[in-house]
Amino acid sequence: MALFPAFAGIGEAPNSGSARKELDWLSNPSFCAGAVTSLSQQPEEATALVSEGSSPTRSPLKSETSDESDANRKPRQTSRKKKKEKKKKRKHHHKKTKRKRGQASSSGSEPDSEPEKDKTSRSTGDSRRESEKPRQESHAAADVGHRFVWLEDVQALTGETFRTDKKPDPANWEYKSLYRGDIARYKRKGDSCLGINPKKQCISWEGASTEKKHSHKHVERYFTKKSVGLMNIDGVAVGSKTEPPSSEPLSFIPVKGPDDALPPVTTWLNPLGIYDQSTTQWLQGQGPSEQESKQPDSEMDRESALLKAKVEEFNRRVRESPRDVQLWMAFVAFQDEVMKSPGLYALEEGEPEKRKRSRKLVLDRKLAILERAIESNQSSVELQLAKLELCAEFWEPSALLREWQKLIFVHPNKTALWQKYLLFCQSQFSTFTVTKIHGLYGKCLSTLSAVLDGSILSHPALPGTEEAVFALFLQHCHFLRQAGHSEKAVALFQAMVDFTFFKPDSVKDLPTKGQVEFFEPFWDSGEPRAGEKGARGWRAWMQQQERGGWVVISPDDDDDEPEDEDQEIRDKSLPRWQIWLAAERSRDQRHWRPWRPDKTRKQTEEDCEDPERQVLFDDIAQSLIQLSRPDLQFQLVTAFLQFLGVPCGFSTPASCVYLAMDENSIFDNGLHDEKPLTFLNLSFNGISCVGRSDPLGCRRWTRGHSREGEEFIRNVFHLVMPLFSGQERSQLCFSWLRYEMAKVIWCLHTKNKKRLKSQGKNCKKLAKNLLKEPENRNDFCLWKQYAHLEWLLGNTEDARKVFDTALSLAGGGEPTGSELWELGLLYAQLELELELELTADLRGATAARAVHVLTRLTENGPYGPYSGPVSAVHVLKARKAYEHALQDCLGQSCGSAPAPAGPARRLASLAKCFLLFQYVTVGIEAAVRLYEQVCAGLRGSVCPGGALEAVTLLHTGLLRFHTRVHVYPLAPLRQALSEAIQLYPDSQLLWRAYIQVQSKSHAASKTRRFFDAITRSAKALEPWLFAIEAEKMRKRLVETVQRVDGREVHATIPETGLAHRIRALFESTLQSDHGRLCPLLWRMYLNFLVSLGNKERSKGVFYKALQNCPWAKALYLDAVEHFPEEMQEVLDLMTEKELRVRLPLEELALLLED
Repeated sequence: MALFPAFAGIGEAPNSGSARKELDWLSNPSFCAGAVTSLSQQPEEATALVSEGSSPTRSPLKSETSDESDANRKPRQTSRKKKKEKKKKRKHHHKKTKRKRGQASSSGSEPDSEPEKDKTSRSTGDSRRESEKPRQESHAAADVGHRFVWLEDVQALTGETFRTDKKPDPANWEYKSLYRGDIARYKRKGDSCLGINPKKQCISWEGASTEKKHSHKHVERYFTKKSVGLMNIDGVAVGSKTEPPSSEPLSFIPVKGPDDALPPVTTWLNPLGIYDQSTTQWLQGQGPSEQESKQPDSEMDRESALLKAKVEEFNRRVRESPRDVQLWMAFVAFQDEVMKSPGLYALEEGEPEKRKRSRKLVLDRKLAILERAIESNQSSVELQLAKLELCAEFWEPSALLREWQKLIFVHPNKTALWQKYLLFCQSQFSTFTVTKIHGLYGKCLSTLSAVLDGSILSHPALPGTEEAVFALFLQHCHFLRQAGHSEKAVALFQAMVDFTFFKPDSVKDLPTKGQVEFFEPFWDSGEPRAGEKGARGWRAWMQQQERGGWVVISPDDDDDEPEDEDQEIRDKSLPRWQIWLAAERSRDQRHWRPWRPDKTRKQTEEDCEDPERQVLFDDIAQSLIQLSRPDLQFQLVTAFLQFLGVPCGFSTPASCVYLAMDENSIFDNGLHDEKPLTFLNLSFNGISCVGRSDPLGCRRWTRGHSREGEEFIRNVFHLVMPLFSGQERSQLCFSWLRYEMAKVIWCLHTKNKKRLKSQGKNCKKLAKNLLKEPENRNDFCLWKQYAHLEWLLGNTEDARKVFDTALSLAGGGEPTGSELWELGLLYAQLELELELELTADLRGATAARAVHVLTRLTENGPYGPYSGPVSAVHVLKARKAYEHALQDCLGQSCGSAPAPAGPARRLASLAKCFLLFQYVTVGIEAAVRLYEQVCAGLRGSVCPGGALEAVTLLHTGLLRFHTRVHVYPLAPLRQALSEAIQLYPDSQLLWRAYIQVQSKSHAASKTRRFFDAITRSAKALEPWLFAIEAEKMRKRLVETVQRVDGREVHATIPETGLAHRIRALFESTLQSDHGRLCPLLWRMYLNFLVSLGNKERSKGVFYKALQNCPWAKALYLDAVEHFPEEMQEVLDLMTEKELRVRLPLEELALLLED
């Protein structure tokens, strides 16, 4: 329709396309000719106005043929046309709106043909505009207006009306679906479909659910950052107004805030008294005062003012006392509390309090305070260490290493500084190699030895330096063992035995460096060393050299037989990684001794198949130290024996105990369940012996070494036992016999009767030989072990004869030492444990024998064998004797001076005998009351802590025994263990008993609360380890209920998130320094994740473990076992870090070919 409808019918010139295009704006497609009839009466001047501007106007209604020809014609691209087109689009949009409004208000007499013409003209215009675009654009977009015909515009609507689109759309082939704009919108009512059988058929709708989405505010959970921040803000104090009590019952008790103390005053603006003060002021047209305007922020202002006062107080105190190191450290720790406060140190005014504080901001503030502190305390190592630990979070490792080196250069006599420096270098994966760390340990020990000698005049030796140097030496040996270089660690111990006990008198006055130079010829001479047959020591070799050399003695032919080595590859059909692991562990077990050429067989150094097995003097020269104190010298021997696997009771120094932990023997109970009173505690503390690299799941039993290894241990005992006397020699003999007994217990556990017979025979022979020595004839410890051995082998009558013989050796009178009390205690416990194997009617005889033993210990006459039940008079006399003896011991321990170890052990042994006596004569209640009395006396005394721990262990064992033979609640046992653990949170024996008791309970809440309370306060790692083990035991219990035949899992009991809890415990434990550097913890974490089947996460944990413990070979072996496809990569890492690989893959390939 033309803009002037009265003259729309004027004909157009045939060749006026361009003119029509320019006057296209004159057309009015929204106008209907039938609506206003008066337009036909317009004067002729309208036509003149149109003809003056250009050629005759075209008709807006265009045929389809002309439209197609016009679309194929190439348009002229000018800026003028673009501007007109934009203007025309805006006009069309405006006119379209008017047309819609006009249609709504028009009458019903409007012809039906006009809307169709409007639609056609509009489609024609759109098609013409689309044809003017370049041909590179999509054809579907160009003809969008031409293809659509709306069903509402068709005049005759029939029952079957279709829309036909004959032009293909290439986008359907490209996108494999229709354009979403071409699909009519609809709403689905429900998820079903009419016409289908709901029992056999269903439809899965891929779109969004038809459920109505309610727009509700997301509820913040308690663990979100916003909620945690709200927990740090102090709440508003509320309280109830104190009113006199009323006799009438109240419907409710109102809780009023601090502002509601006074009721509002009734005025003409507040006649009912329901408006608060701010509303009343608003009604009066007044605003709040300046102080009242700040009322909502009063709590925040109060908190900020308090913190500002604390900051000012700290600043004042450090100005007045700049030498107070602890004050500076407290100021540094206070910064965490300051940064948690809202609004105190906002960077900008009006900054939102919810803004996340950057951790770097806190670190920068702490670093600035530490630098100020160091300026005032140049010699403070604690401040320097705090600064380096702080800078480790955002400094580069190279810069941090330079700072460490500067600090070590300034303070070479600080052993704590050396300890931290070695741990830092040892845990840096990027720069770690075994050779480099081995050299650092040598430099550390040689420097500290020079400090002890006085060679470094500028830095004198500090108190406790010798003990710290010995601890660093042990840490060095365990580092070499864990890295796979067992030969070097054993060679270090061998050299230290000669260097300490067999030093020639002519070199004792020289400094350590000079003594080491004299020691080199002996080491390279090829003479037998400690542990080798024929070893006589450095002193004897020096004396013989001065006389002209050794006299060569031809060895026996029987001893020249080489050991038959086991076949390394027994089954070649196994996977390659299993063959490598078995062969590698086999060589670790057999080749832990340094290889030396046997001169009797004319061997040379070239005959060694593996050059790494040879230890040169340069490998150990820097690590040799002097030990002048006798107690440290004895500790060196016991540490060497425990390093070889002999349970000597040596406690690894606290500075390196968690570094050396690499096996889960701390969770093994041995015969703890079978023998609750007399189980053998070997106390390995989770540290594996040399030559052992077993998987983590294997239980730790002392199986012994190979034939050459056992001979090596025997030679060490024969060499060092003559060096000691008295209690120390007795302890060595006791350790040797207990080592042989441990192998007997392993044979009993494995039910290997053939080996049990031979091992029992060898052990009895050793015990008799030791007791034949004059120094050991009255050694009750050896008698006790020998009798216990006979009892374990099943020779009960022979064991009783040994016990009676040993007790008769003591003569009459009350025992003065703890050994005789322990001997009688073990005798009574073994007799009492026979009740576990007997029926109820036969248990009285065993209890009578126990009463007889415990009663005769207190009598003055000589001991006699059991002849019958003890009379009541003798029982009363024995009880009185126990009470008087216990009171005397407790009175001595309550003095002001610390009690020596001897009386403390006697007190513990006496208390244990009295506890057992009360149990077998009165009952368990009397034993519990006596235990409470003893604990109360020991807690207020100055006795060593081992006394109370030993009494608690016996008490818990007694309660465990009683629950097995009688019905008795577990509450007293739990309470006793909980109280003892709070005193000794690092006692592995107490924790082991605690988790065994708690594993029988299905309620884990009390156990978890107890573990949480202990881990918050204790710095030891044992509470965390046993908390993890307790949760794993619970998970195994749940899985045994759910699992049938070890395969299918039936969800009868929910898991209750145990896997997530265990993982969270692992992550929390690894946050501490002890946990981060503990190989055992990483091995447990890796093994747990693999058991869950999460392989990718397990690999991430493995590489994270290498970042912290790159020296632990056990981690690499676990990775080969858990990720066999990564074996080549793991072995390449081991080779790069210089860890010991005893079987290279090239050699394995050759062995498989053979």
